[in-house]
Amino acid sequence: MARYFMYLGYDGTNYHGWQIQPNGTSVQEELQKALSTLMRRPVEVVGAGRTDAGVHASLMVAHADIDALADAAIWVGKLNRLLPPDIAVYRMRRVADDAHARFDATYRKYQYHVTTSKNPFLRHYAWRVFQPLDFGRMNEAASVLFEYTDFTSFSKLHTDVKTNNCRILYARWEQTGADEWVFTIQADRFLRNMVRAVVGTLVEVGRGKLTIEGFRRVIEAKNRCSAGTSVPGNALFLVDVGYPEHLFLDAEEKASVSSAVK
Repeated sequence: MARYFMYLGYDGTNYHGWQIQPNGTSVQEELQKALSTLMRRPVEVVGAGRTDAGVHASLMVAHADIDALADAAIWVGKLNRLLPPDIAVYRMRRVADDAHARFDATYRKYQYHVTTSKNPFLRHYAWRVFQPLDFGRMNEAASVLFEYTDFTSFSKLHTDVKTNNCRILYARWEQTGADEWVFTIQADRFLRNMVRAVVGTLVEVGRGKLTIEGFRRVIEAKNRCSAGTSVPGNALFLVDVGYPEHLFLDAEEKASVSSAVK
C-alpha cells in the first residue's frame, strides 16, 4: 500500500459539492468509485477542502491509499477513462504514508469571477452584476482583511470547526477583460462559505452601501448577520493548494503540476 496525492479539476455545475452527500452526486463519490473500480476494492479519498454545490476547481488535491504504482501516468489515463467528462485527474504523486491532503496544506487559493455585461458563455462560470462597482474601493476594503485573523463574520453558522482564525496571504480584484473582473484570495485555511461571504460584503463596498470603516466593523463584529449575503457559487473556483516539498517521495516539482492546469 502507498499513499498518493491526486491533482484534479472539475466543473462543479452538476455536483452537490465535493463531499459525499446522502441525496446527491458529489465529486468525491465519483473519484472514489473510479479508484475502487481500478483497485477492485473500496478506496477512500480525502480532499484538501470541501467545495460547495456548484463550485468549481481548476486544481483540487486529494489523497488515497492504493497499491504502489510502477507508472502513475498510466493510472491517470485509466482513471480519466472511468471518470465523467466534467472531472479530470492531472497527476498522481507518491507521498509519505502520513501525508494528508487537508491537514498538511499550507495554503489554498480561490478565485471569484464577475462580469458586468451579459455573456452567454460565462453564465455558468461568472456572476453577472447589474450595478456599477467601484473596484478601487473594493481593493481598499480587501486590504483590511490582512489586519485580522478572526473571520467569524464570514463563516457559515453552526459549523464544527474549533477556530474561526485564518491568515490571509493575498486578496485583490483584477480586471481580466473589458467587462470581466476576478477576485483572488489566498489563505492558510478558509471557513465554510467564507469566500462567497467576503465577496458579497466587498460588493456592498463597491456599490457604495458600505464604507471601508464599515467593512472593518463587519469583521470586528464577529457576527455573520453583520456581513453581506453570500454570492452565487457557480462563479467560484478553487485554483491552487500548496504543500511542503518534504511530503513528496518522487522527484517531480510541484511547479510542474501547477503549470499543467494553467
